[in-house]
Amino acid sequence: MSLLKLTHLKVHFPTQDGIVKAVNTIDLDIEENGKVGLIGETGCGKTVLGLSIMRLLQPDTRIKGENVYKGRDLLKLSEEEMRKIRGKEIAMILQNPTTSLNPVLKVGDQIAEAIRLHQGLDKRAAKEKVVEMLAAVKIPSPEKRANEYPHEFSGGMRERVMIAMALACNPTLIIADEPTTGLDITIKMQIVRLMKEVTKQRSMLFITHDLDAAAEICDNIAVMYAGELVEYAKTEAIFKNPRHPYTQGFLNSLPNRGLKPIRGMSPSLIGIPNGCRFYPRCDHAEAACKIQHPEMVELGNGHFVRCLQYDRS
Repeated sequence: MSLLKLTHLKVHFPTQDGIVKAVNTIDLDIEENGKVGLIGETGCGKTVLGLSIMRLLQPDTRIKGENVYKGRDLLKLSEEEMRKIRGKEIAMILQNPTTSLNPVLKVGDQIAEAIRLHQGLDKRAAKEKVVEMLAAVKIPSPEKRANEYPHEFSGGMRERVMIAMALACNPTLIIADEPTTGLDITIKMQIVRLMKEVTKQRSMLFITHDLDAAAEICDNIAVMYAGELVEYAKTEAIFKNPRHPYTQGFLNSLPNRGLKPIRGMSPSLIGIPNGCRFYPRCDHAEAACKIQHPEMVELGNGHFVRCLQYDRS
């Protein structure tokens, strides 16, 4: 059963240089207890998509389409109604805990704020809950560390604090934005294992360019390029039989696959090409690709691809 369903979602920003089309006509389902990995290059719109679900974008953002969570279109709710959902039902692990955590507040106080807001606990009960959450994410001496400041934590421990904060009110859906970025391989794998453990009974949108982490955690993978999805399939299918040239190039750029970079640069989200957005960088492109913008095509078994040449790539 679908927990979150995005239909024809568009997110545009007005700027002095023109309209930034950060997200364009995204259709995506996240099922109950499902884990979807959203992968793509930096600047393709992944984080904007996550923030748009939470309605945490700047006031002049233009959002169209549907963002339906448990049968309610979040785009039609008042800000007061959204505040009751953020943190309590849908929580977000923000990118870069160094800047996301308030440096002048104790870690425990920052976690307790959400607990008291959504669960109505008094100060003492909230503190007990904080210690419980820090212990749940395997932070040693949780009572002591709850009274410390973010700068007293390592990068991996700050990431655990962000996970504890997201889990504090027992949300149904977690949006995790690049939770493994900047961590060394040992700490990264610890965070990946922790994410798997704490989301067993939850749904998650896992935003990342870390394909190894996505493969470990996610049931399905959505590949994003220049503001739109270009491929969606079961995780195993994406890694074993990618059909879109961009997905193939993205995978081949990994060190264990030869470190072959994709030529060229992603297009500006202000001046997007008329036809296929990957056309200027694609080795399989033909004349029609420059003119015709491809629609998503289902290849079977839940595998979708946006490409005119998918059977030749």
